[in-house]
Amino acid sequence: MGQAPIQLGRNGCESCAIRNRAVCGALDDAELRELGRIGRFRHYKAGDVILADQEPTTFFANVVSGVIKLEKMSSDGRQQIVGLLFPPDFLGRAYSRTNPYFAQAATDVEICAYPHSQFEQLLRKNPELEHRLFEDTLSELDAAREWMFVLGRKSAQEKVASFLHLIAKRQPMIGCSHIHQPGPARFELPLTRSDIADFLGLTIETVSRQLSKLKRQGTIQIVGGREVTVPDLRELGLTAGGENEAVA
Repeated sequence: MGQAPIQLGRNGCESCAIRNRAVCGALDDAELRELGRIGRFRHYKAGDVILADQEPTTFFANVVSGVIKLEKMSSDGRQQIVGLLFPPDFLGRAYSRTNPYFAQAATDVEICAYPHSQFEQLLRKNPELEHRLFEDTLSELDAAREWMFVLGRKSAQEKVASFLHLIAKRQPMIGCSHIHQPGPARFELPLTRSDIADFLGLTIETVSRQLSKLKRQGTIQIVGGREVTVPDLRELGLTAGGENEAVA
């Protein structure tokens, strides 16, 4: 269930790789030091449960590295991946003590965790921080609605291409310049093919067929089953269903 939390320390926030992109980017230096005093780094191995569905939780967190799966489970035990979190996404629901989903590490994960009560005190004291969190929440809602469109209206090939395009856009090692112009991208799939099928509402066989088809077309290259190279992100975006995918 993860290693023991590690205190951020004096320079933890200043040297954080996601500082300017996370909600804490709304804080000035003094406020950032205050956040650093309550923050703790936590590490999880792939497969570890970070938050359990509907159980009381004690912290919020920013994702520093890795990918987290958000999952719902039906009363008869069926499981569905309903979302993915990447750096610098926010984990948890402000002003709530429970979560409506399981949060499980899809890869090795590092998060920066803040106790509920102390983080909410900072929100009340700092309107800019609260506003930034609100904006991020609305962006997450927009992304969820976009993904509903992917699942409801796109073909199997477009779904798989959309998933690959999503991962490519969110990989920290891929700069924005590569997203907005033709060029290669390389990343490791954070999900198994079974998880990809679950996330896309497809069968494992369909996912495998569509990956093979994209490979034959030259849209992607696959090495070792998990390492994907995309020669041109714009082409992948068009295969995913339109120009919007290519330049998002």
